[in-house]
Amino acid sequence: MASQILHDTKKSQARRALRSLAIGIAVPFTLTLAIIIIFGSGRKYNQIISKPFWFSPLWFIHLATLGSSFFMGLAMWLVWADGGFQGETDAMSLYIVHVSLSIVWHPLVLVMGVYWLALISCLVNFGTLFLCYLRFRKVNPFARDLAKPCLTWTAYLCLVSFKLMFI
Repeated sequence: MASQILHDTKKSQARRALRSLAIGIAVPFTLTLAIIIIFGSGRKYNQIISKPFWFSPLWFIHLATLGSSFFMGLAMWLVWADGGFQGETDAMSLYIVHVSLSIVWHPLVLVMGVYWLALISCLVNFGTLFLCYLRFRKVNPFARDLAKPCLTWTAYLCLVSFKLMFI
């Protein structure tokens, strides 16, 4: 009887963990996907004739941004699952700021063409993401490693935004 209760408790905990994992990944991913669908046509971006060779095609920008959103959602969930909000109380706030800043790049660049504001947004996002990286590193090394490609992607978007100001 006691082993059955323990088994049921573990199953219940596993279901809650999977549910929280799904929510932790789905919310930022869905927000990013919605922004891409709404603002991702990239008419202004596609009309730029003299883009440098290192500018990614729009489909790759969308895909990499979704990947970054997925990785950071998973990283945040790992920090949460390891109890990281007790010791690193600002990790969730930094993550929310990161998600908010990462979804504004598409409308700023691809629709409005406000490249200077996109650059400022990217630079602040990079700083916020770096602070997330530092907080995650203290709680879960795998979460820290998931933030590294996101930092690289955000740095790339900073370079794109900067270069767009002069095209």
